[in-house]
Amino acid sequence: MTHAARGETTTTFKALLKGYRVRADLTQEELAEGSGVSVRAISDMERGIAKSPQRRTIESLAAPLSLTDEELTGLQKVAKQSRTQPIAAPIAAPAGIYESPMIGILPADVDDLTGREHDLEALRTLAAGLLGGRRRSGRIAVLSGPPGTGKTTLAVRTAHDLAADFPDGRLFLKLRGMSSEPNDPADVLHLILRSLGVDAVHIPADLEDRVSLCRSLLQERATLIVLDDAGDEAQVRPLLVGGPRCLTLITSRQMLVGLEGASRLNLDVLSEDDAVALLSTIVGPGRVTRERTAAIELAALCGRLPLALRIAGNRLASRPTWPLARLVDQLQDRSKRLTTLTAGDLNVRSVFELSYRQLTPTAAKVFRRLAVVPAADFSVGAAMTLIEAEEDDAAIFLEELADASLLQTSPENGRYQFHDLLRVFATERLTQEETPEAVEAAENRLADWLVRTATAAARYFHPTDGASRPPVATSSFDDHSSAGRWLEAEMKNWLAAVKSVAARGDHRPVLDLAESMHWYSEIGGTASTWYEMFELAMNSAIAIGSKRDEAVHRNYLAWVQATLCDQSDEAAKMALRAWDAAVEAGDRREQGWARVYLSSAQLRDGNLATPPELFDDAVRLFEEADYPPGLHVARAMRATFWYRSGRLDDAAVEFDICVRYFKQGHGGSRTPVDDTTYAYLLLRSAQNLAALDSADLALAQCETALELFRRHGAAMGQGRALQDTGRFMRRQGDHAKARRRLTEAVAVFERIGLTQSQIDTLCDRAALSDEMGDPVSARDDRERALALCDRLGRTEGTKIRERLTEHLNAS
Repeated sequence: MTHAARGETTTTFKALLKGYRVRADLTQEELAEGSGVSVRAISDMERGIAKSPQRRTIESLAAPLSLTDEELTGLQKVAKQSRTQPIAAPIAAPAGIYESPMIGILPADVDDLTGREHDLEALRTLAAGLLGGRRRSGRIAVLSGPPGTGKTTLAVRTAHDLAADFPDGRLFLKLRGMSSEPNDPADVLHLILRSLGVDAVHIPADLEDRVSLCRSLLQERATLIVLDDAGDEAQVRPLLVGGPRCLTLITSRQMLVGLEGASRLNLDVLSEDDAVALLSTIVGPGRVTRERTAAIELAALCGRLPLALRIAGNRLASRPTWPLARLVDQLQDRSKRLTTLTAGDLNVRSVFELSYRQLTPTAAKVFRRLAVVPAADFSVGAAMTLIEAEEDDAAIFLEELADASLLQTSPENGRYQFHDLLRVFATERLTQEETPEAVEAAENRLADWLVRTATAAARYFHPTDGASRPPVATSSFDDHSSAGRWLEAEMKNWLAAVKSVAARGDHRPVLDLAESMHWYSEIGGTASTWYEMFELAMNSAIAIGSKRDEAVHRNYLAWVQATLCDQSDEAAKMALRAWDAAVEAGDRREQGWARVYLSSAQLRDGNLATPPELFDDAVRLFEEADYPPGLHVARAMRATFWYRSGRLDDAAVEFDICVRYFKQGHGGSRTPVDDTTYAYLLLRSAQNLAALDSADLALAQCETALELFRRHGAAMGQGRALQDTGRFMRRQGDHAKARRRLTEAVAVFERIGLTQSQIDTLCDRAALSDEMGDPVSARDDRERALALCDRLGRTEGTKIRERLTEHLNAS
């Protein structure tokens, strides 16, 4: 029978089915609901994509269509005729591909494939390996990635590009792995054999025999085979029949990790530039150029996902008068974002839905509940907590989600993350499939686990003073290094969690976490992190009426304001209020810390009129509280005051006592805080030594401090040590090294948000440039420092601005 005759049979079946559905006054959705056959399958049959459905499928349609026995028999007869017609073998020509529900004409190439040049080159290299020498079998490449990343588009482009290398044809096989009725490998092999010219009566019934026959026929052919939308390894393995001159490209949302000997390309979202370029090709470069900022924002809201970008671009192309900003505004609403990303039959939500419906029930629960995690990435522990499972079980479900490309592995080892739009989809599923009570319970469990675990992690950073509770290992960490990595990786999550716990009025965990975090705050985090943390704790202390806790956290806030936020006046006021609370609580230790933080704030403000009694009070209070670490911190503060007052010899004696105390361990093995406290003291002592003309010893102490800060990842300390070593090297005339150290310091202070320190170091580098005869660099640094002044408080910012402006005018 001719190809045209086969078309007539298919059209008759389409017409019969659609006519019966219209007669029954049913939509495709209503027919699907009544028959149990998917809407997609019904649509494919009515459009002629599925030309020969199985008997059981047709029988399922009979009842809702109210077919008579004669009508049912007739419909089955038409379907059977379609299945048994002889099939021509159009593969005789290089580009000929048999057209069927599973094997189709190679789809048209797209003109605007963007951002896949590296992947295309990898596939060309793979094909070149075939041509360069004989192999026992063909090469295989798996193209995987989240739904909507353009796996099929890349495979099609590759097939078009490599047409000349595969003169015996290119097979495009639709496996429908994500559909409710994936194509059976035996049926696909049957059609491959027919396309290769095998008569139907000669096709073996057994699957393995069909595999063997396909391999024998392809043994000497140079054929490119695309297996599109593979569901799993079991569906794919029998179809790997290519001979040594064949290349097989498999597209799948699954990673197909069980396939051996395959090259793998995991497609990710596009870069920002490529995403904007794709929008330009669809809507026109002029519109994108005029609204470049809106285009970048639009690409971000589409998650730089090719499918979403095409949908957004198509919508804009069909509305030439719309500004890009209009679609940006629509996409800002997360609850409507997936609905907005629809253009004709292109729909991001439905693409995600296909993958979601393939999940096991528990994996689906993990997927949607992970939407409540505050930050972009998460650990196995979070999944374990959300579904109340064992950690090993939770890890299995996360791997299932990663294999299905519904989660991505995070750059941080052992962690996972959502694509932005998949997170929106997970939120939708959570809202629609779970009760508000279940969602709230999951959120609370996660918040409690994060706060509890963060508290345990921070205890690894307490000094070995004998007074702190010893740290306790958890499944997430068992030493200070792993605890530090956990705290850094989970910082956004545990900070959001403690806000949630505080909001529901559970104040004691907030206070425990904040007090536990105090020493770690000198190593990790940012100024804003610690301001939020200790302000929450102060408010919790006030809420429960605990003056002792109020004093503790007002003291910590005073430290943040003075040391991290460059707010000396506010820090002094906070320290005075901490003193009042500590006195009311009768807590000598906190009274001592209040005096330390008050004197520290005043010293940072350059106030040499600070009453000396403040330092003596702090020393006495710590002695009365029998708290040696606080005592030696207070003595170091007093030594700093003496240094600034010109009592250099007295300061040297006091610094020496404090350095010897913090150099030795107390109560056990040293912790990171023991080392960083010692390092900060070395920096203070170095300044006094330099003033006593012991520049070499001062520089050596700074270098020791820098090494300790780097060992423990203490960014703020690294910045201080780099700045001080740069200053000492400048004094010794080593300008090149001084510039390198000061430049490193600027970068560190910028990263952690210490504006005042960044300005000071820029001014140091400008002065160095003056000495080196480089007025252009000096001016650049002072202009950069001037631009940063707006971030400071009005008084301090104005003073620095006036000084910098004077320098700039003079130059």
